[in-house]
Amino acid sequence: MSADPENEYFSDGITEEIINALTTVKGLKVIARTSSFAFKNKNIDVRTIGNQLGVSTVLEGSVRKAKNRVRITAQLISTNDGTHFWSKNFDRNLEGIFALQDEISLLIADQIRENFGHLNIQEHLIEAPTQNMEAYNLYLKGRYQHLMWDGPGIANAIELYEQCVAIDPSFALPYFGLAYCYAMSGSWGNNKGLLQMSEEKLSKGFKLDKQSYVGYFSKATLSFWGQWDFIKGHKFFQKSLKLNPFYTEAEEGLCELYTAVGYFDKAHWHTDNILKINPLSPNHYFTKANIYYLNEDYTKALECIETSLSINPGFTHPIALKQLCLILTKDYEELNDFLDNTPLAERPEECRVLYKLVNPEDKIDVDISRVSSMIKEDSGGALFPWQLFLLVHLDNHEMALDFLEENIRMRTGQVVNFMNIPLLKPLHRYQRFQDLLQATFRTELLPNNPEKKIRIAPPKALMATAEIDKVLELIGKGMKEEKWFQNPSLSLRELAENVNISSNKLSWLLNERIGQNFNEYINSLRLENFKENALNPAKSHLTLLALAYESGFNSKSVFNAFFKKIEGMTPKAWLRSNQM
Repeated sequence: MSADPENEYFSDGITEEIINALTTVKGLKVIARTSSFAFKNKNIDVRTIGNQLGVSTVLEGSVRKAKNRVRITAQLISTNDGTHFWSKNFDRNLEGIFALQDEISLLIADQIRENFGHLNIQEHLIEAPTQNMEAYNLYLKGRYQHLMWDGPGIANAIELYEQCVAIDPSFALPYFGLAYCYAMSGSWGNNKGLLQMSEEKLSKGFKLDKQSYVGYFSKATLSFWGQWDFIKGHKFFQKSLKLNPFYTEAEEGLCELYTAVGYFDKAHWHTDNILKINPLSPNHYFTKANIYYLNEDYTKALECIETSLSINPGFTHPIALKQLCLILTKDYEELNDFLDNTPLAERPEECRVLYKLVNPEDKIDVDISRVSSMIKEDSGGALFPWQLFLLVHLDNHEMALDFLEENIRMRTGQVVNFMNIPLLKPLHRYQRFQDLLQATFRTELLPNNPEKKIRIAPPKALMATAEIDKVLELIGKGMKEEKWFQNPSLSLRELAENVNISSNKLSWLLNERIGQNFNEYINSLRLENFKENALNPAKSHLTLLALAYESGFNSKSVFNAFFKKIEGMTPKAWLRSNQM
């Protein structure tokens, strides 16, 4: 909401930090950045958002940045009925931004725990990654560009990340951002110098932070895409996910690795898992579509492609994949229409020619006389190797194998999937192709039986029986004699301080021994107090709402909703039935 629209990067960065912080709370399902941001700046009913994302609560808010001040508003809302659980405004100096992010994250986690059930929450969810605000500002700008996931975005991110480390060489995150950007640029462009720079940035980053899940994701990206080292790539993707199981970028990288080596069941499992926490990601639907395409299930591939493009119509990856699928399903009419109406279509002229070569029996008016020129003129840079596909289907198989061998040697882009690319099937009968398969994917180069099942031990009791009895006695006494529940702003942490235990222990105790979350427990006491007062003739001059507020309820809607949930009728109906 800042006057300068370019400050959007700052708002996005703050939001992503809070999302990442909340994912560290075990037992809490937090929707990933991409899917959350699909609703940014849109006036959509929270119930609609809840249905699309499969969530029970939405955190919404705004960021306003001006000079050295930042104002953040935040509110936690039920997607069931739009009830506001909590809202607050924060107005701080920019130097305190990390403490503010931590405070907001903890308050949100507390509210979810109070309303839904026990969560074990750490003392802090966010630690300051740098003390230099100028460097942090540059990092957020770089991250904003990085997440464009395109060539110009990556180039801009590199420039900003480099400025960032020049200002604060002790800040680890921009080194890992650089490592990823250099790894992807180097692997798709076959630039060994960039891959070496990625190695150097990783080394500097890990000297500063040895347990960075972002760092291990970048290291895995370099190993897999840059070096086609499937064992190391698998190891580092797994390490990243162990440090942050909700990091969908690393899990998508793991999917791509499994796809390349032919572990399709594993790849499918991970795409399905990713989509549970990032259900509106065009990237993940493209990844799923690519698995179906390589399995020659073009119908399902096209379904995923359409979903990806419905989320982001300008995403070039599914556009190019759709072109290939329409060639292989022999649907020239749709392909031709798609090429005519899609400015971002990849190599449309080559695409039409390839269709004619793959489907010679289809009587269509396509001039293939320029095909040799197309092959010679191909300058690379496309997602798919059109030059290779044209060579294969012109029956220039020796030249195609030369091309394939050279690109395998150079470790070029999507060629990593050559084992299962459908358009390369005519090459399978050649010994050279089989030798390339063996050299690239022989057993000792692949990860062993990935992902052993982890046995999850049952949760341990947080309190001994004697301590439980003592705390329950103190709570009972405080509620009966001092009527703590009548405090409308009573929180779990405040009640925990009253009985001298941690909020984690109290949350566990209420859920495990009383069978209620904090708000259910406190509101049930308030409700009983309200009912007692409502039937007291001495209180008859007070309205029902006044009695509710006197009992500790701080909201008319919360009172009415809770009353109806417990009693199955409105407060007025209950009073009439009990005064007869």
